[in-house]
Amino acid sequence: MATVVHQIPTGATPSSPGPDAASRRRAGAGLVLAVLLIAFNLRIAVTSLGALLDRLGDLGVSATTQGLLTSLPVLCFALVGATAMAVTRWIGVDRGLALALVILTAGLVLRVLDGTPALLAGTFVACAGIALANVLIPAIVKEHFPGRVGAMTGAYTAVLSLGSAAGAALAVPLTNATGTWRLGLGLWALVAVAAALAWAPFARGRAVARSTERGASMWRSPTAWAVTVLFGTQSLYAYVMMSWLPSLYADAGFSDETAGLLLAISIVIGVPFFFLVPSLAGKLRHQGHLVAGLTLLTVIGWTGLWVAPEGGAWVWAALLGAGGAVFPVVLLCFALRTSTSADTAALSTMGQSVGYLLAAGGPFLIGTLHHATGGWALPCALLVGLGVVQVSAGYLAGRPVVIGARR
Repeated sequence: MATVVHQIPTGATPSSPGPDAASRRRAGAGLVLAVLLIAFNLRIAVTSLGALLDRLGDLGVSATTQGLLTSLPVLCFALVGATAMAVTRWIGVDRGLALALVILTAGLVLRVLDGTPALLAGTFVACAGIALANVLIPAIVKEHFPGRVGAMTGAYTAVLSLGSAAGAALAVPLTNATGTWRLGLGLWALVAVAAALAWAPFARGRAVARSTERGASMWRSPTAWAVTVLFGTQSLYAYVMMSWLPSLYADAGFSDETAGLLLAISIVIGVPFFFLVPSLAGKLRHQGHLVAGLTLLTVIGWTGLWVAPEGGAWVWAALLGAGGAVFPVVLLCFALRTSTSADTAALSTMGQSVGYLLAAGGPFLIGTLHHATGGWALPCALLVGLGVVQVSAGYLAGRPVVIGARR
């Protein structure tokens, strides 16, 4: 079976075969709300825990355990995300997303039970649910919003970013208000339950036929590998920023509070870009030019942090936030580069599992280089150089082609 690449017209979004009228009937306000509620849940488990790590340390959670808790999400996204195609073969994309929400809710409850083992196990389970949902959401958008893929991708990635910010901003106030970190973390399970209830009426999809063949074709496609590398580079940038940007600013002389605020600014500034960029990308014949422009913003940001971290601190934070909009572009590529929701799920599985695995070592490598050199020059130089890889992958991934298979 050979991989076939088809040209598509400018701005076109290939739609999956089947009863389009039925899909349109289901793509009403309830479905949109359900997808956005799910997106709101896809980083809360990570950022709410990160906001409380220092407090957990004061309560006796060891530094080793804290380090493991920060490493679990990316590794889990890679390893569990690889199982998404098996899930779609078993119960289908729609029901697979329902299963992901059940797993997420169970993990959020489990991790606030007594003891460090429960905290670790619950975090893993919650991130497993997120990993599965990460992969399936692009296929859901492809299936139910075939004419609005760009707009829906922008909407759900923007809401995902808002959820990430909410988890970080509200975890401590919730803990202070309730008097216990368990409720500060555990109350987010109610938000996951709300998303599961909203999605329940739409969890009727059938299992995907021939998913093995469709998935296998992706691994032989240069375009699929370009999308995968692009997902990996933008993820590496994101997790390095979340892990080390406050430390870099603190070393430049800013207070811990200001350093944290600068990271928050990066996240908040990214929200409108996340919302608007996918709609623009969907109208372009070649998304590579857009990836190059956004990557340039990221490269300028890291260059500024390299040469003048104090003088232009707010500007560099803003540029990194805007440049992070490569994330929704690569998610859109999962749909644009495939012809059916089954193929979208297969490409999303490959791109996110391998991409997150590539990104997992980024924060560790940057931290190691920083501690070895005693400064940020070499880490920033490496991140500037990574821009060349991201632009190259973006031009290959952004070509107006569709991956297919001849049987």
